[in-house]
Amino acid sequence: MKNPFKSGDQKTYRHRVTEADIARFESGLVHPFYATFALGRDAEWAGRLFVLEMKEEGEEGIGTYLTIEHKSPALLGDDVDITATLERVERNSVECSYEARVGNRLIATGTTGQKILLRQKIDQLVDSING
Repeated sequence: MKNPFKSGDQKTYRHRVTEADIARFESGLVHPFYATFALGRDAEWAGRLFVLEMKEEGEEGIGTYLTIEHKSPALLGDDVDITATLERVERNSVECSYEARVGNRLIATGTTGQKILLRQKIDQLVDSING
């Protein structure tokens, strides 16, 4: 694992809210807003933009935690900019905070954690779970 970054560095991911991102379950439509699960996926991706440049051949990132605090909804068709800020790198742990915005409107804040592991270690973990 390499680390060309310093605390405070930022990466931004832009996502346009689609039908697939709306809160809908087996029981039907919950509401016509950007769902928590979709926001979580995209927030993790914003933090992963750091991991993509840090991991080396034979390594991969794996999520360790995610927090989301909603501030305002995003609607179908909105462009959401999720800016991840690198808070710290300790050994193989990468921790970010993030803000999600539609224009100047803050829609969510939170944190993400990922670890960079050898792909072999991830495969061993899968094998140990599968028996």
